[in-house]
Amino acid sequence: MFDVTDTPIMELEAYWGVGPKTRTRLEETLGVKAAVSAIETGDVRALVNAGVDQSRATRILRHAQSAEGMKLLATRDTRAVYKEMLDAVAEHAVSDVAADRIRTLTPLTDREDMQQRLDAVDAGRTGWQRMSEKTRESVLFVFDAYDDAEGGRLAAVEAALELSEIDVSEAVFDPVTELDTETLADAAVALRALSETSVASGADSELDQLRDAYEAIDRISANPGDVLETLRSQGITDTSGFRTGLLEYVQTETTVGTERIRSAMAEDAIDATEFITETLRSLRSNLGEAIDERASTVRAALEDDLEDADTEIERAQTAVALVARDLSLGRFAIEHDLHRPAYVDRETLAVVDARNLLIDAKDDVQPITYAVGEHAIAPPGDEQVTVLTGANSGGKTTLLETLCAIEILAHMGLPVPAAEAEMSVLDRLVFHRRHASFNAGVLESTLQSVVPPLVSGNRTLMLVDEFEAITEPGRAADLLGGLVRLTIEEGSLGVFVTHLAGDLEPLPDNARVDGIFAKGLTDDLELNVDYQPRFGEIGRSTPEFIVSRLVANASDRSEEAGFRMLADAVDTEIVQRTLSDAEWSGLDRT
Repeated sequence: MFDVTDTPIMELEAYWGVGPKTRTRLEETLGVKAAVSAIETGDVRALVNAGVDQSRATRILRHAQSAEGMKLLATRDTRAVYKEMLDAVAEHAVSDVAADRIRTLTPLTDREDMQQRLDAVDAGRTGWQRMSEKTRESVLFVFDAYDDAEGGRLAAVEAALELSEIDVSEAVFDPVTELDTETLADAAVALRALSETSVASGADSELDQLRDAYEAIDRISANPGDVLETLRSQGITDTSGFRTGLLEYVQTETTVGTERIRSAMAEDAIDATEFITETLRSLRSNLGEAIDERASTVRAALEDDLEDADTEIERAQTAVALVARDLSLGRFAIEHDLHRPAYVDRETLAVVDARNLLIDAKDDVQPITYAVGEHAIAPPGDEQVTVLTGANSGGKTTLLETLCAIEILAHMGLPVPAAEAEMSVLDRLVFHRRHASFNAGVLESTLQSVVPPLVSGNRTLMLVDEFEAITEPGRAADLLGGLVRLTIEEGSLGVFVTHLAGDLEPLPDNARVDGIFAKGLTDDLELNVDYQPRFGEIGRSTPEFIVSRLVANASDRSEEAGFRMLADAVDTEIVQRTLSDAEWSGLDRT
């Protein structure tokens, strides 16, 4: 990220996603310098207000923030989880503008940057927790007003000034408290005054007085006959009397000074009506010229003030964005009880009591402890690859999603949903969900999506779900075995979900098979699964439990008899025991 004030302006089309049409739109609405500044500072609202579609603007800014960081997201499924995480964070944003900016956060590539982001989140978390409810309401009110003003320089300055007046001493507000509020107050006056085609009222008392006088004279000039009647009702009949009477009348009705009134009086009028009409017309014209002259002088002075305050205004924009972002991230961390991950040099991903953020928090969620690579959690190990097996609906895919989300959050410098987490910094994250399409095209596209990132990054984590769904089981086992060996050969880490573990043996020495086991059926005939994988054990499929449920739910005796024949094929004893454990009252219907 470079400082646009000190660096030659880039061609807009040098930015990812900016083509000729977008470039022209930005040049015409913002100008090149302002457009570059908006891209470099991550100002989504500026691009959207310039006519760029919001989703496109967000993508442009993500790549501008960290093109290298975006390379971590090596597959479509990885990018889908990334977007889901951003949406989850944005739900806790203190403002719509903050939510827009949060959606431009990208994975980072430097461990120090990740730690600094985590420090900022900690400051946001602590700041929000320590604020009283009343103070929180005040802060949110400021950001609501910032949203209503649709961001911009004036909105940022006003928000910075209002935040600086809130009685808080938390570190998250340091970017605001360090600002020169006196300079910003003057800048706010100038920005308000120059936000219209003419200098707005309130910027200069002399200009406001001239405008008030002009409006009064304009009103009087519309009815010169009323003025004449008023003067005559006072018994004024001669020329000298009309001059004095009109002077006093205008002084009473307006704020125009004596000398300005005298200088505008008509000298060659042929009667009283013409004298009043011409004097008022001349006075109106004189005031109009004075207003234009004063407005020009005030505008020049205000523009000089803004130029002097330009650096402080930019600091205010940055400060407001930082405070909003960090408070939002802190609220997200509080809501989901997130914890700092530890970045380590050894090749590993190890999590203790990990949770999936996309599962409804009201559900009874079982936290999971899992690891691949060199780790010390029970049991300790150093396997590069794990093969995860087990029951259908046993949470294997959910575990992969959880690991993917934790990696993405940690690489963005955000806390993670785990009591503890250790990980190495990756170059590529390959997540591939099960796509149940059994044809050569799917096989080819799958291999094209997972193999190139595996061989292009120094550190890659493979999270691959049911590879066998893309081709016949025998050949799928061969391909999966080859992918396991390629992962190990590349020095990468991998977690592969499969039902073909038995067909992969013998696995390499630095690979491990883990299993998830079903324990039976609940009283409601739901599958009762222990979602915690058992290290070093092959998980067992659960057709007997499924058949048990089908027997229990059979709609008639002939349907039940058919399912009982299937029970004979899998294991009649287990089916009978399962039904008994589930306290199914219809066992004796046979």
